Amino acid sequence: MKIPYGGDYNPEQWPKEVWDDDHRLFDEAHIDTLTVGVFTWGLTQPGPDVYDFSVLDAIIERATASGRRICLATGTGAHPAWMARAYPSVTRTDFEGRKHRFGQRHNSCPSSPDFRRFSAEVAGRIAHRYAGHPAIVAWHVGNEYGGACYCDLCAAGFRDWLRSRYGSLSALNDAWYTTFWSHTFTGWDEIEPPSALTEHWRGPDHTAFQGITLDYLRFMSDAMLTNFRDEKAAIRRSDPDTPVTTNFMGLYRPIDYHRWAADLDLVSWDNYPPDDRSAARMALAHDLMRGLKGGQPFWLMEQTPSVTACRDVNPLKRPGVMRLWSWQAVAHGADAVLFFQMRAGRGASEKYHGAVIGHAGRSDTRVFREVAALGAELAVLGPMTLGARTPARVALLFDWDSWWALEISDGPSRLVRYLDVVIAYHRALWQLGADLDVIPVTAPLDGYDVVVAPALHMVKNGLADRLAAVASGGGTVVATFLSGRVDENDNAFLSDVPGPLAALLGVRVDEQDAREESYVNPVTMNGTTFESRLLFELVLPRGAEVVGTYGADFYAGTAAVTRNTYGDGHAWYVGAGLSPEGVTHVIREVLARHGLLGPCADLPDVETAVRVTPDGERLLFVLNHGTSPVDLPDACAGTDLLSGHLVRVLGPNGVALYRDPARTPSTGGGTPARR
Repeated sequence: MKIPYGGDYNPEQWPKEVWDDDHRLFDEAHIDTLTVGVFTWGLTQPGPDVYDFSVLDAIIERATASGRRICLATGTGAHPAWMARAYPSVTRTDFEGRKHRFGQRHNSCPSSPDFRRFSAEVAGRIAHRYAGHPAIVAWHVGNEYGGACYCDLCAAGFRDWLRSRYGSLSALNDAWYTTFWSHTFTGWDEIEPPSALTEHWRGPDHTAFQGITLDYLRFMSDAMLTNFRDEKAAIRRSDPDTPVTTNFMGLYRPIDYHRWAADLDLVSWDNYPPDDRSAARMALAHDLMRGLKGGQPFWLMEQTPSVTACRDVNPLKRPGVMRLWSWQAVAHGADAVLFFQMRAGRGASEKYHGAVIGHAGRSDTRVFREVAALGAELAVLGPMTLGARTPARVALLFDWDSWWALEISDGPSRLVRYLDVVIAYHRALWQLGADLDVIPVTAPLDGYDVVVAPALHMVKNGLADRLAAVASGGGTVVATFLSGRVDENDNAFLSDVPGPLAALLGVRVDEQDAREESYVNPVTMNGTTFESRLLFELVLPRGAEVVGTYGADFYAGTAAVTRNTYGDGHAWYVGAGLSPEGVTHVIREVLARHGLLGPCADLPDVETAVRVTPDGERLLFVLNHGTSPVDLPDACAGTDLLSGHLVRVLGPNGVALYRDPARTPSTGGGTPARR
């Protein structure tokens, strides 16, 4: 066994005489795993009652003959043209109320009985035909679920979902605050999906009733989850054991992946960062994906070996970057490294998307040579990292409900984006070398010394008590501006801000000042001054110690950052939109108290991560995201398992992996770790 290596292969797009060349090159590049059939529904089912498995049979037979493992897709990521023509209910109605015709992908209404029937049927037939095939190691349902539909079928499904959630119109009216603007509902059939024709103006984030829109976001996520469940159930009738997954998209707003996690046997996701300067953002996405199932390793289902083709500009991965980013995924919990795509398609919208094999089918390109070299490294590594977990003592809370609620709210600032705040605090933890989990607000917290909760706008499910228990037991909790504002229905707490968190944080917030991005109010902490922007809460200490103060405006000299002693621990509140340097200053103090600063915490471009194998062996990954060589401290130097060489200087885009490094985190002062 070893890390599966390969990716998305679509040989149905070109003549069979090309297939032999592909597999010869796959051998050369150490490719052992292929994802096939992702968009073959139109070939597999060319008519309502017609099935043709000849193409899929040939693809699977050829891959098996070459000794490759297969992740077999159900092909339901886009429905066939005949289906849209004969069964128009399968196409979506968009936010503007326009009924779509056949075209593109992500074009299926999740509430359509016809789509649900046909998608489950084709998944079941594929599973019945190939279940038990020795080459199949996973089932791939759908593809990159997303989007939304606002048709009459979804409206009816929404009403059913609401009946199940609230039980009565009285409870629904109370949750949605419908006494506002004469919105009281007296019948379920009066409820409409929130769209440009009903509650919205200026797009999906501007709504008259946040509660209605929030529930529709929840409903649509659940509706697509129902589609996944339909297909998984159909597969399970023939194959009770092989893992079933679908490819998530990391930091993707429309779907609450926490609501999906229990239904996936393994988490897989597609890593397409917005630019080539996103190492920290990718680390957050990896950590989020790993955290979906309690730290279980995930599959990197897709990444480009070179360039994407879906944006206005598409930067090329520089030499060494593909290798670096692949090892970063492994460092954060990936048990598979797969690409899109194996061979470049000749036409349509992805013909310029990067591929392991280009249109000319050459093996002497830089991209192919890098893919082959990484394949050789993974072959040498073998099973060493499979099943290994991250020994995290730091948790960062991530909450889709808070994301949605904050960004559909009118006030206090449209410029404050949930993901920006989360990224800022995760980046500080990442730069300082903390091994951390990114977890839902429902997860147990008793195994963590530090819990960071950026922009925890919504507080629900007894979370306030669980955070208080962390601090009371000697840990540290960090919260930020806009936390503790609303309940699970997005209604404000009838109490001082930050609501249920007030006692833990030891503060009261009566006012906030939201400004344009160019406005800066300096915040001074421990004699050092940092910029802050966008939002400035006027924090009134109620037992908390003032750590940072504002430097301008009528609230100059008042609290911006506080620390409250709670039980044997601390609770920090950051009331200002601190610069990255300011956030890092706070997080450094927090980590130092618990002895959790990483061994390369003072090297800004160097990332470290630890995984512990099932037999207890610790593996330390060291990655240089910088463009210059870095002299490593003793704690990050050693004999590299990938090269066999002693590493004391790590080059640009360099990667080193050490066995049993006897790593001792730098304490930077402070008290010993609690656990």
